[in-house]
Amino acid sequence: MMNSTSTDRLQQGFSVRGRVQGVGFRWWTQRTGSELGLVGAVWNRPDGAVEVHVIGPAPAVEAFATELSQGPQGAQVDGLERFASDRSLPSRFVIE
Repeated sequence: MMNSTSTDRLQQGFSVRGRVQGVGFRWWTQRTGSELGLVGAVWNRPDGAVEVHVIGPAPAVEAFATELSQGPQGAQVDGLERFASDRSLPSRFVIE
């Protein structure tokens, strides 16, 4: 029997651009990721973007990417960049 892809874990980094600082984006990201069963870290970057690194089941990471592209009420996501992540991540979702 073949393994289901739903058990495959994926680690992914994201850079979110737009009106994403000062609007509760990091707290929303932490809550959304945790609700999807992901662990990771989110922080503001000096260039005005928010950076996120997560790991979890591939379908959950894909759902998270969809949520990130929309953002919370009050935010405006103008761009979402995905990239490979090899960052060491905590055992829960944290705001750095």
